[in-house]
Amino acid sequence: MITGIIGFLVFGLIVGALARLIKPGKQNLSILATLALGVVGALIGGLVASALGTGDFGELNIIGGIVAVVAAVLLIGVAEGMSGGRRKVH
Repeated sequence: MITGIIGFLVFGLIVGALARLIKPGKQNLSILATLALGVVGALIGGLVASALGTGDFGELNIIGGIVAVVAAVLLIGVAEGMSGGRRKVH
């Protein structure tokens, strides 16, 4: 059980890092924010893959991985949009 959680967190970090590489521009996100967005993306990817019948929720598969990265890219865009209003203009 613990190894599954650790594996999920590592996968979430990888998904978050890939999403940051794919998303153009500079993102002002911490490693913790990258991990959180990657984990949420991985959750979404697992749910979509499970709904499509390509595997179980916690099972690593290509459809879930692709959806996870796409979801994380979109989440990074949302996070940038939300933090954009709080930036100071010099």
